[in-house]
Amino acid sequence: MEVKIGIQNAARELTVETDESAESVEKLIGEAITSEGVFTLSDTKGRKVIVPAAKLAYVEIGHGTAGQVGFRG
Repeated sequence: MEVKIGIQNAARELTVETDESAESVEKLIGEAITSEGVFTLSDTKGRKVIVPAAKLAYVEIGHGTAGQVGFRG
């Protein structure tokens, strides 16, 4: 699953491919915001992305476009 994370005062968004479900990602975000802690997400290669919840601008949860090559029309 593809998760796009917008961070305040950052020109680019983070895009993370994860094996987590949409419900799991949503729960992690909610817990991070409620506790004013950090949002931590592991990608499909085992790397972790850690973002302070106070700096989250938006999080877009959706399915990736795996397997597509070239131009989409």
